[in-house]
Amino acid sequence: MRVVFATDRSDANEDAMRSRTCLDCLDNIGVTDVHLVTVVPDNVTTGLPGMDTASDAQTALQAQRDVFESAGFRVETHVARGTPHRRINGFADRLDADMVIVGSRGESPLENRFVGSTTRNVARTATRPLLVERIAPPAADQAVVKEHLFEHVLVPTDFSDNARQAVEYLPTLRGATQAVDLLHVRNNDTESTDARSHLQDLAREVEREMDIEAGINVREGDPVDEILAAERRVGATTTLLGTRGQSRLRRLLLGSVSESVVARGNNNVLLVPPESAPRR
Repeated sequence: MRVVFATDRSDANEDAMRSRTCLDCLDNIGVTDVHLVTVVPDNVTTGLPGMDTASDAQTALQAQRDVFESAGFRVETHVARGTPHRRINGFADRLDADMVIVGSRGESPLENRFVGSTTRNVARTATRPLLVERIAPPAADQAVVKEHLFEHVLVPTDFSDNARQAVEYLPTLRGATQAVDLLHVRNNDTESTDARSHLQDLAREVEREMDIEAGINVREGDPVDEILAAERRVGATTTLLGTRGQSRLRRLLLGSVSESVVARGNNNVLLVPPESAPRR
């Protein structure tokens, strides 16, 4: 597997890379090649406090490259100027990446530009599976919010084609996943029996593919609220969601469940866009 790892070259991002999240877990799902990508926005000029220029960005990536190479990954580094989310997704498409990884700490200062609006825009326009990795706050005892990225996966589903693509992606994580929980948030009382039956069918499918037990849960309420509550309740380390069709008119994704879970949650989120075929 080949991943594009978008980095702002910050100490926080490097610390996250050194955690078991970025080493053991990526290795366990079959990642062999890591492409470190950093983007200097067009409006960043030499001498702006707190920002490296494009001319020395390649040197600044060396420490992060060393982290991955010492763990046995093949690594290439890429520095570009432009709009971050466009260049990140552009690299992913050109390199035929199996996954894009961005870090998010819920802040958006210039020196941590791969959070906030950039993460949101990458998610809205991605054509490759996108992992939003939660980096811990500066005062935290650990580098990332959830260690062991894919150990416990929560899969919310409304039984749509978009949700189906997330279930079909699950076997890609087989080497690192030890538990799966399926969640459906129902709209009304009459849906309950069918929903539970559908979830049981999905659970059996997951168990056949993954050789692990899958839990099921049917809730009623606001989908985003219930997904965030389920993340805490079951102790999931990553939430796996299928996303709607991508459009150049990014406003079409505003208000979607997947975007709201990324924006409001504290869990790692793996977004699977349409027609991103899982690599077995």
